[in-house]
Amino acid sequence: MYERFEVSRVLIIAPLRVAKNTWPAEIEKWDELSGFRFSVAVGTAAEREKALKADADIYIINRENMTWLVETSGIPFDWDMVVIDELSSFKSWQSKRFKSLMKVRPKVKRIVGLTGTPSSNGLMDLFAEYKVLDMGKRLGRFIGQYRQSYFRPDRMNGPVVYSYKLLPGADREIYEKVSDITISMRSADYLKMPELISTEYPVYLSDAERKAYDEMKENLIISKPDGEITAANAAALSGKLSQMANGAVYADDGKVTHIHDRKLDALEDIIEAANGKPLLVAYWYKHDLERITRRLDALKIEYARISSPGSIEMWNRGEFAVGLIHPASAGHGLNLQSGGNTLVWYGITWSLELYQQTVGRLYRQGQKSGTVIIQHITAKGTIDDKIMKALADKDFTQEALIDAVKANLKK
Repeated sequence: MYERFEVSRVLIIAPLRVAKNTWPAEIEKWDELSGFRFSVAVGTAAEREKALKADADIYIINRENMTWLVETSGIPFDWDMVVIDELSSFKSWQSKRFKSLMKVRPKVKRIVGLTGTPSSNGLMDLFAEYKVLDMGKRLGRFIGQYRQSYFRPDRMNGPVVYSYKLLPGADREIYEKVSDITISMRSADYLKMPELISTEYPVYLSDAERKAYDEMKENLIISKPDGEITAANAAALSGKLSQMANGAVYADDGKVTHIHDRKLDALEDIIEAANGKPLLVAYWYKHDLERITRRLDALKIEYARISSPGSIEMWNRGEFAVGLIHPASAGHGLNLQSGGNTLVWYGITWSLELYQQTVGRLYRQGQKSGTVIIQHITAKGTIDDKIMKALADKDFTQEALIDAVKANLKK
């Protein structure tokens, strides 16, 4: 911008909290960026419009407002450089944000996509991500063309295809196609990173609890005193079984049905063993949060949900013993490494992207401890085991991609 004059206006597209908090904090932190003027376009439509019309070098907007910016705002799209923080959030070629960005993509002279999880659900994710970057030059302009070139139908029901499988050698061909514009830099390879220790804290259901779980698994329905619980399909069953493994489940009428307290007891043991050291606890369902907070209240343990700039600052200052975090709302970009070094998964997510991003809140540059501990409370013999295995299997695909384009900066 100020040396080679290749670009004049930069647009940063990021998750909401990252756009609002992380980017401004990082810009102000680095001396090299002190000369840049930046404007954060979040909030109401009037506030966003004012920020986008301000005199600045860098404009920061949350990804949810890309459609508004392109389709509704009436503001000319005259940014000649775009940086997408969390490129994987544009992995769906059918999403509104993807389609909106592609309308103005030809106007952009330079574009950069940042992500630690480029293929969290397999290499099919790469089509839209790379089309944003090169407008289809490497992996094709159309999803059908990409599928036909590198995949074959896997699970099908007549003409309906539910999943695709890579053709032999297609992964290496894809890596080669994208390698010229892809650079992979692991923190552990170039920075002094703490040791990462991942463990399981197993809990075991009683015979009665196991019977209810197995009945739900086999029949897709169970009757409890609080109401009837049914699952309409396999996806719904997966959710019900995950809830039951965590200790409670939503009945058909929306009420919460108690199953067990095994994970709550395990969490209490982990907190006691921490002996006052701060813990970050990841939950998934609303009733998980409600039950965890009731237990923490009973134990008179200071805690807070990490969901606002104030709570992030309080966590990093060590002002409470337990920080409660939901991966979907706080998994990307937040700097939480100053507040602790232990993450406890109370409820585990199927999403590799959200899983890795949440772990990355503590396991990142600036972590003061020499060790980061990730503990998974798992109900043995339940769907928790399958989720842990699925995360590991998906990681293999992603690791292969990252290794294929890994930067050898030591040269």
